[in-house]
Amino acid sequence: MRRGIIVGGVISTVVLALVAAGCGGSSKSGGGGGGGGGATALPASSCQSLVYGGSGKPDFIVPSDLPLQGSGRTQTVEMTNAIQYVLKNANYKAGKYTVGYQSCDDSTAQAGKWVSGKCSSNGNAYAQNKNVIAVIGTFNSGCAEIVIPILNRAPNGPMGMVSPANTYVGLTHSGPGTVAGEPDKYYPSGKRNYIRMVAADDFQGAADASFMKDQGAKSVFILNDKEAYGLGVATDTKNSATKLGLKVAGFTAWDPKASSYEALATRIKQSGADWVYLGGLICENGAKLIADMKAGLPGVKLMAPDGFSDFTANGASGVGMYITVAGVPPEKLTGTGATFIKNFGAQIGKKPNPYSAYAAQSMEVVLDAIAKSDGTRASVTDNLLKTNVTDGILGTFKINANGDTTRNPVTVYQQVGSGKSGTGKTFKVEIPPASLVKAA
Repeated sequence: MRRGIIVGGVISTVVLALVAAGCGGSSKSGGGGGGGGGATALPASSCQSLVYGGSGKPDFIVPSDLPLQGSGRTQTVEMTNAIQYVLKNANYKAGKYTVGYQSCDDSTAQAGKWVSGKCSSNGNAYAQNKNVIAVIGTFNSGCAEIVIPILNRAPNGPMGMVSPANTYVGLTHSGPGTVAGEPDKYYPSGKRNYIRMVAADDFQGAADASFMKDQGAKSVFILNDKEAYGLGVATDTKNSATKLGLKVAGFTAWDPKASSYEALATRIKQSGADWVYLGGLICENGAKLIADMKAGLPGVKLMAPDGFSDFTANGASGVGMYITVAGVPPEKLTGTGATFIKNFGAQIGKKPNPYSAYAAQSMEVVLDAIAKSDGTRASVTDNLLKTNVTDGILGTFKINANGDTTRNPVTVYQQVGSGKSGTGKTFKVEIPPASLVKAA
């Protein structure tokens, strides 16, 4: 378990023991604030202490909903620190309103990743707490499928939700990789209440297929973890690869509970594929999958989407593999973004993970929407769907009617180092053509 200790507005991480492979890092919660606006903190069963630097209690609470237990926790804990960094620099204010923050966990120690029950209970807690004005999250698209409709029906709502990480296409628009009823089934009120800061997987799948072809790939074997995100991005990559004339040697799921993937590696070797694409999450036994692919497929190149972007969790076998993340790399951010990377990096003592910039931008967007609102959930949500950012942390972009960003580059990283020293080195920025995105 890990304890969250609030020190000067930043959650420091104290690792007491490692838990089983999964996504996020664990959380231990506390109570919350006192005086002023009268906000009542969310329950300690899922959320850490209310963070607020003003006098008394804040007018509103903005929680984040991320998986804080499992092998990917380094990434998600850093994201919570980035959110706090932005709120602290805003003096805990959004226009005339004061705002507090709680970091909430949608994972369990037993699962080591997000679980549907936690997503559901958290969503209901946010909806029923009248002081919660908007939510930052989720990290996993499968969890978003549960939380979005709960917040869409929230009292005095719908309540707005801003994701720094969800990429599954069907959350916002239909396409070849989506299922019947998407995205309308997530919005039972008939009004949209969800936006995301990252490009959807039709962009990532197109970029990944283009990159493999440009690197000389002749045949790719595509794996998925059967989750909404993993199957979706794998399907988008398969569709794009087919459009580009790249042979898809196989398309199948890996078993997250398997003790070995030697037989799967043998099957892939027999297919003749020279690339393997891992469509899914590191928390689905991804480190073991990488290790067995490297051991059983000498010379084969590995590529994965942003589900493997916590480079510290991929292990030594991840060195050399290619991993994509939507958006430009942190070092290529300019203006406000460059300032954030420099100052936040100095605060945490290392190069920020790419998703920290998305988490920080999410809080900036929420604060702006609150500042322009009349103090109601519905008003904040309306403002979120009108987001128009100039020189923000992520640059200049708008949010369209679906809730998608208009800024859609995809960065290819190559992993260098391993373990705690593992990191991603920028290899190339891909901007896939619209025709290929449409085919995905």
